[in-house]
Amino acid sequence: MTLMRKKLLVLGVASLSFLALTACGSNKNSSSEKVYQYVYATDPDSLDYIVNFNATTSDLTTNGVDGLLENDQYGNLVPSLAKGWTVSKDGLTYTYKLRKGVKWYTSEGEEYAEVTANDFVAGIKHAVEGESSALYLIQDSIKGLDDYVKGKTKDFSTVGVKALDDYTVQYTLNNPESFWNSKTTAQILFPVNEEFLESKGKKFGTTDPSSILYNGAYFLKNLTAKSEISFEKNPNYWDAKNVHIDQIKLIYNDGSETESIYKNFDDGVYSALSLNPNDSSYKSAAKKYDKNIVFGLQDSTVYSLHFNLNRTANQFTKKTSDSQKNDTKTAILNKDFRQAIGFALNREAFNAQKVGEQAASKSLRNLVVPPTFVQIGTKDFGTAVKEELDNYGDVWKDVNLEDAQDGFYNPEKAKKSFEKAKEVLQSEGVTFPIHLDISVDQTYSVGVNQANSLKQSLEASLGKDNVVIDINQLTTDDYNNTTYFANNAEQKDWDLAIEGWSADYDDPSTFLDIYRPTDGSYIHYVGLNPGQNADIVHQVGLDVFEDYLDEAVKETNDLQKRYTTYAKAQAAFTDSAVMIPIFTRGGSPIVTKLKSYSSAFSWTGTKGNSSFKYKKLLDEPVTAKEFYKAREKWLKEKAKSNAKYEEELADHLE
Repeated sequence: MTLMRKKLLVLGVASLSFLALTACGSNKNSSSEKVYQYVYATDPDSLDYIVNFNATTSDLTTNGVDGLLENDQYGNLVPSLAKGWTVSKDGLTYTYKLRKGVKWYTSEGEEYAEVTANDFVAGIKHAVEGESSALYLIQDSIKGLDDYVKGKTKDFSTVGVKALDDYTVQYTLNNPESFWNSKTTAQILFPVNEEFLESKGKKFGTTDPSSILYNGAYFLKNLTAKSEISFEKNPNYWDAKNVHIDQIKLIYNDGSETESIYKNFDDGVYSALSLNPNDSSYKSAAKKYDKNIVFGLQDSTVYSLHFNLNRTANQFTKKTSDSQKNDTKTAILNKDFRQAIGFALNREAFNAQKVGEQAASKSLRNLVVPPTFVQIGTKDFGTAVKEELDNYGDVWKDVNLEDAQDGFYNPEKAKKSFEKAKEVLQSEGVTFPIHLDISVDQTYSVGVNQANSLKQSLEASLGKDNVVIDINQLTTDDYNNTTYFANNAEQKDWDLAIEGWSADYDDPSTFLDIYRPTDGSYIHYVGLNPGQNADIVHQVGLDVFEDYLDEAVKETNDLQKRYTTYAKAQAAFTDSAVMIPIFTRGGSPIVTKLKSYSSAFSWTGTKGNSSFKYKKLLDEPVTAKEFYKAREKWLKEKAKSNAKYEEELADHLE
């Protein structure tokens, strides 16, 4: 599968973010050291945390490199390398005072240099020179950066990032961004030592642990492709008192050996267990650990079924003629057809293939932006979207957009939408059935089962004489290269694909701007390249969606008005049905030795659940009773802490 997080996520037996969120423990064989051991599914292709924005990179490097701020247990932004900050009254200038004495270290733990303000300036320079995939986060935010990136100016001193002295770094923005501080937990704004960067040249940030420096909680000690990833605690870390895990060991498992995970957990080798109802060991595991099975909170990630609106690659297809290919493309460009697919998909049955029937609804999502992500007055974002969506016709009147339930699955509604589409398509010369290719990693049994579930529900709802789902089981490399690692529309070799994304910063734009047809960094998710195919953009309604985005981004003072406009954009995007949200991380059945709610929390950035800092391990798995009691306490404490944090924000104004 393919996971996302403020960046593209990769689907599979496990992702590092998922593990950090749910599964930490101690090895039974260790009497003093706390050792976390589990599995990972996808190797990173880079350790350049500034340039590479994939979760496979950031989930590793966030544990080795710190930025200005981080998230605490309740999701508040608190000092990290910055000991404090101020914001100008006009909201345009952010000035951060750095801690003195924080050091860079090699992967072997040798001291290299002190972290200084210039390291943050060097980081922005490297992002531009390396054409960072995360530039979209800051290019229009930092004054002068867009002109520098586009070559309109050659002098980097015109860019609004300055080292005022060794311990003061300042950013000047084009417009006020109330969410700017949350961006500092995105790794494009992390520091890099310029001398080390230049000494490494093109070898900086390869997959060799020695190719980067570390100022964070851990050193990456080993990264052997399709074998093992391991970390050791940094004994000289500036905040060592909050690092409780001594070693982290991740063993490669591509999903073909899921049974071994239970055995290794039961033997005390692994620190956690993600329960998969398709495993032969599921019944015995569920019985033995019945009192320890818990379901975590949903996070901000969203995995969606995407339509390829302009497929050009056809290496992996079961279509037998050009006419079939053309008919599929014509059908996909019909909104009623796309909506019919959305209503025909049984998301709960799809999700059950991974998490079982008991948990199948607990991680479902119906919107790209989580419905509770922001508040608009007394109502949450999802409620505002529903009010707007009702204006698009009766087809949306009875759709529930809340999390943890399937608000779309409706075979009767699917049939009605399909009949509308079929009448138009037949008049255009389209022949039925429409063949839709969906690709899966052949080694990932859960993904294969999910594809079969999707095929079953779509063909049952719409009829095989109307739609046929062709499942292409690919090698891991072929699958990843046409989904997760595909950087443009031409590499997307499928009609339907599940891909994921998670929030970068605390504003609805973090979810929606990536789909901007003119310059969206992940518009290729739906088979388009930025600024191209204006006819398709208009036909599928993405121009209306972008008009709302343009209107929302201009509103920098009235957050309620800003969020309301983003709700209109989300409604337009939902109605376009170019992608169909399905599920999130969290909400899955797990057994874990992680002390409940001891970790950092965040909707956004890389300093939340992906970080092993703050996590505490127990010798035995948490019981469900302990877990839910801790959740109730945490939710109450979080509400108080967040309210206090909001009150204290005024203290940072100059």
